[in-house]
Amino acid sequence: MRILVTGASGLLGLNLCLGKWDRHTLVGVDRGKLHGTPFELLHTNLTAPGAIPRLIESSRPDAIIHTAANANIDSCESDPEGARLLNGEIPGLLAEAAANASIRFLHISTDAVFDGTKDSHYTEEDAPNPLSIYARTKLLGEQNVLSANPQAIVARVNFFGWSLSGTRSLSEFFYNKLSAGEPCNGFTDVYFCPMFVSDLAAILIRMLERGLAGLYHAVGSEALSKYEFGRRIAHQFGFDESLIIPQSVEESGLKARRSHNLRLSTHKLSTDLGIAIPDVSTGIAKFYTQYQQGYPQKMRSYQQ
Repeated sequence: MRILVTGASGLLGLNLCLGKWDRHTLVGVDRGKLHGTPFELLHTNLTAPGAIPRLIESSRPDAIIHTAANANIDSCESDPEGARLLNGEIPGLLAEAAANASIRFLHISTDAVFDGTKDSHYTEEDAPNPLSIYARTKLLGEQNVLSANPQAIVARVNFFGWSLSGTRSLSEFFYNKLSAGEPCNGFTDVYFCPMFVSDLAAILIRMLERGLAGLYHAVGSEALSKYEFGRRIAHQFGFDESLIIPQSVEESGLKARRSHNLRLSTHKLSTDLGIAIPDVSTGIAKFYTQYQQGYPQKMRSYQQ
């Protein structure tokens, strides 16, 4: 299967394209941040007029995984129209073009579509209530994708790993601060289900292979606070856990509102794939192994 991956310089997109996939060829789509990659790379601005049909015609994929987005939550608050275009409108246009060309389509969404007021895990049946512009535009993207292409997959995710810039994931935030001996805050009142990015990449490929369709929660199997996540990163790397200062997200000064509960049920995904969903502890161990193997430095060598 020839799989086109948009947002190939992003955290998920780059790790997807660098993965070793039997029987599949991954082709990255990027706006010009990458060079010298070991995978085929196409430079395209998806927001340019006519870019989407030209991209599909020139690359002729069997499937598309759409990871490109403005995932900077506070940046979206400052540019709501730009967020609406990239996070809300472009996914629908891509999904429609894929449907017209009989190309499988998998769209990446977010756990942030929920307001966090539920006391237990959210399922795919629960009604979203996004709090931020980022979350609202991502929900619009979900709706536009499934309206234009009912056979598409929409995967709500939360993941961590190494990125091109070294600053895109929560795991990198804690690594950067703690490795420098600097104190940092960890939210004690935000619970989430993070998945290691390489585990998520493998699950996304499996979802395409199994021919799934519709909405899925593709997050880790374990829920924990962001403070506890930081402590586990510290423990894995041998850093001083006392540098992590417990804090409420309400006292953080962040521009956009955040949900307190982002626990998502993965029962539907686990059942339909017939697999156990990876937990955060094994993911953090893999994150550390990549560090030992020099993976972050190798990744940054592809930066333009």
